[in-house]
Amino acid sequence: MSSQDRFQVKKVAVLGAGVMGAQIAAHLVNLKVPVLLFDLPAKEGPKNAIVLKAIEGLKKLKPAPLGVVEDAALIVPANYEENLDWLRDCDLVIEAIAERMDWKTALYEKIAPFIREGAIVASNTSGLSITALSSALPQSVKPRFCGIHFFNPPRYMALVELINTPTTEPKVLDDLETFVTSTLGKGVIRANDTPNFIANRIGIAGILATMHEAEAFGLTYDVVDDLTGKKLGRASSGTFRTADVVGLDTMAHVIKTLQDNLGEGKDTDPFVDPFAPTYGTPPVLARLLEAKQLGQKTGAGFYKKQGRDILRLDPESMEYVVGGAKSNDVVGRMLKKPAAERLKLLRNAEGAEPRFLWAIFRDQFHYAAIHLEAIAETARDIDFAMRWGFGAKQGPFELWQEAGWLQVANWIKEDIDAGKALCNAPLPDWVFNGPVADAGGVHTPQGSWSAASKSFIAKRDLPVYARQFFPENVLGSQAASFETAGNTQFEDDAIRLWTLDGDNSDVLIASIKTKMHAISPDVAEGLARGVELAEKSFKGLMIWSNHDLFSVGADLQAMLPGFVMGGVAVIDGAEAELQQTMLKLRYAAVPVVSAIRGLALGGGCEIAVYSAKRVAAMESYIGLVEVGVGLVPGAGGLTYIARRAAENAAASTAKDLLPFLTEGFSAAAMAKVGTGALDSRKLGYLLDSDVVVANKDELLFVALNQARSMFDAGYRAPHKRLFPVAGRSGLATIKGQLVNMRDGGFISAHDFHIASLIAGVVCGGDVDAGSLVSEEYVMTLERWAFCALLENPKTQARIMGMMSTGKPVRN
Repeated sequence: MSSQDRFQVKKVAVLGAGVMGAQIAAHLVNLKVPVLLFDLPAKEGPKNAIVLKAIEGLKKLKPAPLGVVEDAALIVPANYEENLDWLRDCDLVIEAIAERMDWKTALYEKIAPFIREGAIVASNTSGLSITALSSALPQSVKPRFCGIHFFNPPRYMALVELINTPTTEPKVLDDLETFVTSTLGKGVIRANDTPNFIANRIGIAGILATMHEAEAFGLTYDVVDDLTGKKLGRASSGTFRTADVVGLDTMAHVIKTLQDNLGEGKDTDPFVDPFAPTYGTPPVLARLLEAKQLGQKTGAGFYKKQGRDILRLDPESMEYVVGGAKSNDVVGRMLKKPAAERLKLLRNAEGAEPRFLWAIFRDQFHYAAIHLEAIAETARDIDFAMRWGFGAKQGPFELWQEAGWLQVANWIKEDIDAGKALCNAPLPDWVFNGPVADAGGVHTPQGSWSAASKSFIAKRDLPVYARQFFPENVLGSQAASFETAGNTQFEDDAIRLWTLDGDNSDVLIASIKTKMHAISPDVAEGLARGVELAEKSFKGLMIWSNHDLFSVGADLQAMLPGFVMGGVAVIDGAEAELQQTMLKLRYAAVPVVSAIRGLALGGGCEIAVYSAKRVAAMESYIGLVEVGVGLVPGAGGLTYIARRAAENAAASTAKDLLPFLTEGFSAAAMAKVGTGALDSRKLGYLLDSDVVVANKDELLFVALNQARSMFDAGYRAPHKRLFPVAGRSGLATIKGQLVNMRDGGFISAHDFHIASLIAGVVCGGDVDAGSLVSEEYVMTLERWAFCALLENPKTQARIMGMMSTGKPVRN
């Protein structure tokens, strides 16, 4: 493909500076995509006042839409009166104004003359007809128009639905899918142009069914949320709390789309929707909407916060009462059983709670099977939609298949025949007869079931997916697992050293296997072995695991028995070995690349900073957090801070080392964790030369190529150099500030003690300012501070508290 044929997005225009539009613009800026944010001209003051207010609001939103708040300044404000001509420079135009068909089509008529040839135009809508919207566009633009549905908040939610029209060119969707997947880091599904598309169609129907069944079984909102949250592998907020967070008005709007398009006489499906009677607005929701109690945004909805207490709504009295009730422990034990046994137990149980759970499973299975042909190309799209859009660990078809396809299908049929289901429409014939029944489900190694084409269809084979070696997949696909793929060079209970097959076998991969990827002595030994093996036979060593977890740091539980048996001398020896491992990573003859995804804390952060390069997924949370258990970083983290301060000072004209040390000291002393890769870079745990990857499934591909290219470019390890430290004068300055914090009540006496020890290490101990020291010298100070704290009763209390409750102890 020539460069002229490749769709390149050099600039994006987002139309509409509301909640979604502004956050889409923020996500584009996070990923270095230049963006214009348009809205109406203000009636008073600066013309761009509406957009400027929205950009300012991004700085205060939680969860933060911006990787670093200063990047808000990179969003260029614009308005429809003065700046429409700027659209001519944009390769992609995303319309994200309010969900009004007439407003959207009027805007399209206004912008159409300014859209450049070849640019894609997409509407971010949660359910309006994309085909109907396209009617307002000229014939020249229609082939380049489609729907693009981001989920809120756009930075964090993985799902993006793309929706075509009868006139959309296939290449437009392929190009947009490639951009959204690789540049924006999203999971893309193609949805048919039906009301609410896939995720909201299945998800909102599921919420309505849950509300119906909760009322039928007489369960309170807090019990339902406890049952339908983490216990089901879904978002911890459950059902009613999620509705409050999303906004009851937003939920009502999505329900109304179903009512307006799928009610009696309004059906837009190729067949009558038998569930249409269930789309009525629940009476309690109608009353809350009437009272303007819209959930979290108004302070009250199904729940209300009063002081520190969370009250729940009593639907009978419409008053708020004490909440916090939990489900029966017996049900919790049922939910831990294998899928087939779990569903059988729930269906046959006597209590309201388990029968309620069976009912909502049955309703979702029934609904998904009935609507698969109309709304989605394959069953895989529905399962991915529920995973990526609603936070489910499994989609409905995956659970159904895991539990035994025909057995569950017969249970559903029995309930339908007995009048227990939400509607009396029978399951489609393909459920019981033909390829799906023969295969034992809708997902197979050949592909997932398409009810429309009556065949199994493989995943879309776009070139961008060649960058994903172990992509997220559905149960039943029998996709390769990284735990067993490739060629194992060495493996024990702590680590696997292995390579990919074929052309990618020239870089050694180290995958940590311990719980939470904690760093035990065996892990350290395995990493050292990996360095030796890579130096001998490979172009590099890459540290990577296909989980949302790089490493949580040192294995405290493995450490304590040695401490009890042999005292601090045992720990000193173990820490010395771990420090030596870090130095082996840093001075390896081949490049060591840390491919970071999720948490890299404590020792995980230290592995990363001692690597030659870091490749981090966008949502990587990196930091030295040992203070939380009353310790200091002991595997070279403080030594890294001291060395980096000296290197940064040497690259500037300043002579005072202390200003370059302050940020690193503060990050370690306050256990700061970067809230994403961009913030981690700001804290110094990632460098400007490190690579941030938008799509977590591309991390292995990018890191592998980084290691190979570094080797091919003639990589040499850095020289071992002495570096200057701030010394006793720097320590005195920092301790003076710590005294003020202690005396002002901002930190405890033990916090002061720990921070003072950290300061002592990063300043190089009791030496003159500017003294030249080695890494090994500072590591000795670090190890001494670590071991001294381990013998301190207050630190021991913090460690035991963290191990027993998982929460930090302040003492």
